[in-house]
Amino acid sequence: MKKYVLFRLLRATISIVVVTTIIYALIFSLIPRRNIFTSDEQYARVAGKADPRREYENVTYERQGYIDYLSQKELIAKLKATAPNFDGTDTKENLAAAKAWAKSAKGDWKIEQMPTSKTIYATKEIPIWQRVGKFYANLIQIDHPWKIQDKSNPDLKRYLKFTADKSGGPALIGSGTKYKYLIYFDGHFPFIHQNIITLNLGQSYPTFSGRAVTEVLTSGQGETVTREITLPDGKTMKTSMDIHSATYQSPKNQSSRMKRIFKDDYTNVKNVYTDPSMIGNSLRIGVVGVILAYLIAIPIAILLSRYAGKLIDRLGLIFITALIALPSLAVIYTDRFVGSLFGLPDSFTTFGASEVKSYILPTIILALLNVPTLTMWIRRYMIDQQSSDYIKFARAKGLSEKEISQKHILKNAMIPISNGIPSAIIAMVAGATMTESIFLMPGMGKMLPDAIKAHNNPMVIGITFILTSLAVIAVLLGDLLMQVIDPRIQLSSKGGK
Repeated sequence: MKKYVLFRLLRATISIVVVTTIIYALIFSLIPRRNIFTSDEQYARVAGKADPRREYENVTYERQGYIDYLSQKELIAKLKATAPNFDGTDTKENLAAAKAWAKSAKGDWKIEQMPTSKTIYATKEIPIWQRVGKFYANLIQIDHPWKIQDKSNPDLKRYLKFTADKSGGPALIGSGTKYKYLIYFDGHFPFIHQNIITLNLGQSYPTFSGRAVTEVLTSGQGETVTREITLPDGKTMKTSMDIHSATYQSPKNQSSRMKRIFKDDYTNVKNVYTDPSMIGNSLRIGVVGVILAYLIAIPIAILLSRYAGKLIDRLGLIFITALIALPSLAVIYTDRFVGSLFGLPDSFTTFGASEVKSYILPTIILALLNVPTLTMWIRRYMIDQQSSDYIKFARAKGLSEKEISQKHILKNAMIPISNGIPSAIIAMVAGATMTESIFLMPGMGKMLPDAIKAHNNPMVIGITFILTSLAVIAVLLGDLLMQVIDPRIQLSSKGGK
C-alpha cells in the first residue's frame, strides 16, 4: 500500500510538471509579449512618451521573466572596472565600451539606446527552458530563521519558538523568517494553519498588479471586517488586521504606528474581509454541486436500471441523451430565468457572498449540468451488475427486485461511484467557468477567462497549476476511498504497482 501511494504521488508529480510546463511554454512562446500591456492602465499613461515607455516595457518584461535588463545606471556600475569613464550617454566611446563589455559578459547581451535621449542600456533574452526552470526552482518556498537577509537590519534576531500568547491559541513563531506565525491555531477552517511551506506562483500582472498569484486566489474579498482582537502583549484593539498574517518589513519601511502596535519587525499584515476567497467560492459551489448531482443521479439511475429495456427506461434515456446534447449555455440561462421567477438572484452581486441565495442557482446549475452524464454512467454499471452470478443467486433466494437493487447492486455500484467523487468535485470547480462568469461570481472559474482576456499570464499558469494538482491528487484520493468502502480491493500488486 505504501509503495502504491508513493508510486502514485510520483506519477502525479510528473503529470503536474508536464501539464504546467506545456501551458507555460505555450503562453510565453506563442503569445506576443506586447499583449501583456493590453489592460495595464499605467502603461497607457506613458505610451505617448518614448523613453518612459521603453523603460516601463523593459522593467515589466524583466519582472515577467522575458529578459534581463540593465538600465543606464546599472550598466555604469557593471562597466566601472573595465571602463571607468563610461557614463551611458550617446558617444562613440561609450557605445564601444558597452559593446566590448557585452561580448565579454556571460550570456547574449544586446546593447540598445533609448529612442529620444539615446542613453545606453543592455538587455538579454531569457530562453523559455530557463524561465521554466526558474519557475520550478522558486515554486516551493520554505520559511526558516535565515530567510530574511536585510542589510539595513543587522541586529535582527533569528529563532523559532513555541508560544501561547494572548492573541490566540498555541503557535510556532519565528524571527528572521518571512512569516512571524509559522504554525498557528484558530477557530476558522481548517483550524490548524501553517506558513512554513508556501507556493510561489509568481506575481499577478497587469490585473491585481504587485500581488502574488496565491495571495489573489486565497485572500478574502469584499469589505474589511472590524472586530476586537487581542495583541501578543494582552492589550485589545478594534481593527480589521489579521495578526496571524504578519510578515517581515524592513525598519526603513515601517510606520511608527505599526511599530508601536507589534513591537517587532513583523508589521506588514493583511486585513480580514467579509467574503470568502476565489478558491473558497469555487469550492463551495463545487462540493455542494457534486453532492446534489449524486443525490439526483443515483435514484434516477436505480429506477432506470430496474426497468431496463422497458418504456420508462427508454423514455428516460431519450430525455437524458437530449440533456447531454443540450448546450451548457442553454441550461444555464434557462435555469437562471426559472430561478428568477422564484426570487433567486440572477447575479451574485445582487446580495453578495453573505447571502445564501447568491449560491443557490450557481450550485444547482453545476449539479444539473453533471446529472445526465452521472445518471447514464451509474445506470450502465448497475445494469452490468444485474447479469452477475451473485444477482442470479439473490433472485433464486426469492428476493424482490427492489431488495436486489438496493442491497446488492447499489452496494457494489458504490465502489466505482465513490472512486469518481473527488474527481467530480475538481471537474466542477474547473468547469464552473461559464457559470461563474454569467453570475459574476468571484471565483477561480471566472478568474481564469478574465486572466486570459487581460493577458495575465502568471495568473493563468497559477490557476492551471492548482487545478492540475487538485485533479491528479483527487484521482489518488478516489482510489483510497474505494478501498475504504471495500477492503477486499488491493490497489497494488507485489511490486507496489
